[in-house]
Amino acid sequence: MTWIEDLRWRGMIQDIMPGTAEQLEKEMTTAYIGFDPTADSLHIGSLVPILLLVHLQKNGHKPIALVGGATGMIGDPTGKSEERNLLNEEQLQRNITGVHNQLAKFLNFDPALPNAAEMANNYDWFKDISFITFLRDVGKHLTVNYMMAKDSVKKRIEGDTGISYTEFAYQLMQGFDFYHLYTKKGVKLQMGGSDQWGNITTGTELIRRKAGGEAFAFTCPLITKADGGKFGKTEGGNVWLDPTKTTPYQFYQFWLNASDTDAEKWIKIFTFLSREVVEDLLAKHATNPGARELQRALAKEVTTFVHGEEEYNKAVETTEKLFANQNASAESLSVEDIEAMDGVVRFDYELAKLSEGIDVVSFLAETGIFPSKGEARKTVQGGGVTVNRKKVEDIGMKVDSSLLLHGKYILAQKGKKNYYLVVVA
Repeated sequence: MTWIEDLRWRGMIQDIMPGTAEQLEKEMTTAYIGFDPTADSLHIGSLVPILLLVHLQKNGHKPIALVGGATGMIGDPTGKSEERNLLNEEQLQRNITGVHNQLAKFLNFDPALPNAAEMANNYDWFKDISFITFLRDVGKHLTVNYMMAKDSVKKRIEGDTGISYTEFAYQLMQGFDFYHLYTKKGVKLQMGGSDQWGNITTGTELIRRKAGGEAFAFTCPLITKADGGKFGKTEGGNVWLDPTKTTPYQFYQFWLNASDTDAEKWIKIFTFLSREVVEDLLAKHATNPGARELQRALAKEVTTFVHGEEEYNKAVETTEKLFANQNASAESLSVEDIEAMDGVVRFDYELAKLSEGIDVVSFLAETGIFPSKGEARKTVQGGGVTVNRKKVEDIGMKVDSSLLLHGKYILAQKGKKNYYLVVVA
């Protein structure tokens, strides 16, 4: 089985240009994927393109990770219903540095390798191109009719907000990226999410018209969740790759709590486990889904890939402390047990506020466990909050110093999965 066939089996290919598989079989091919620097960390929505670059390099080809320093100033209309806020140069540079550092963890940049990974920033070539030069040398090669036929543009034109010329020009800029990398670095393949197909094929068309060359492309499907929720989103927001934004424990929990349907898809996409191993896991899961062996394997592989084995082990240890002895009282936890709950979200709270007691709804909102009293009250009334492993039955419950574990801690739980440690001093 070729690696393209392996990617098809994994569900990682949606659209592919004719001749792409043959090109990859013929010779070492340089390929790239673009990353949008809208934040100083990537999130798990970026894992699929990262994994595509890793697969590419593992199979002897040369990956280039392109950070859109220039296009990040413009905004891609793809999949968006309205204009995006533009970033200033200082914030953009901070974001680019963060993304660069993260990508360096996953790809091999050793220059001694014939297929060493490289990073590029399209600001490096766009900063010296004048508007007149761009219109003359790039704009004239593609008609407005061709550009308006792209789905990403059509949806915005037909929508209520329309599209600015700035975002309309985005596909020309992305197309020029492909052309520039084709002429300067011999890049023949661009990969990306399926929503990028229009922008990517603009690049192959520009290479054909402007350079008389041939380039290739394939895209991967956009990841969805079985329950209709947005992939990579939790109650707390995005699941980030940066451990200071999403702790390894929280990251591990995201994958561990995948539904059966999602886990069956994600075990192929987000791991490097062989087909034989995956099919064995799927067979065991079908026999005994309650054991959640599939989810544990998924969580282990992805957490280890992103955060390393040590952080994975800590996440497992924290999970066992929090969930293994649910029937045991919180008072049975030692100080060491509590302090070793690595990755559980912690909030500081003033001891003086507990001297006369505070109602549980205010406590949950003031600590930050809930964003508002209204949401805290609603969840408490629905039976979704525990304090020190005891369900809160009454919104009038008082939280005071008598609830402190070892005179310092309060353990709160929101729903089935979200634990918080309030440190009182």
